[in-house]
Amino acid sequence: MDELDREILGLLREDARTPYTEIADEVGTSEGTVRNRVEQLVEEGIIERFTVATRTGNIKSMIELGVDVNVDTSEISERIAEWPEVDFVWQVSGEEDIVLVVDCADTDGVNDLITQARELDEVVSSKTRLILDERVG
Repeated sequence: MDELDREILGLLREDARTPYTEIADEVGTSEGTVRNRVEQLVEEGIIERFTVATRTGNIKSMIELGVDVNVDTSEISERIAEWPEVDFVWQVSGEEDIVLVVDCADTDGVNDLITQARELDEVVSSKTRLILDERVG
């Protein structure tokens, strides 16, 4: 990945729907070059997905989970990622093992997800943090 790829990624992070022609003008190259670079970044797995960021007025929170020492965190992360309210599942180092970023209609929805996570046999602890404000970087 070179500097041009980084510039293209930066613009896509701001708005993944930016037309390739606009990106090309911004970075000083052709639309075809941008298209080829993006396709290559997708093929290499650097771009994992294109997504939508929303401001729904919902409650966003991070649910941090500690799991038993013999647990395959990849497997449990894949299962949890299928829950509809879960935006992201991160496997992390530190005190906790897995972090969920969730978007729920209200605090009851967050509490339901906390309960659902705690009921998993592999989970031994949890912490929850409400997200008060968010900036896109």
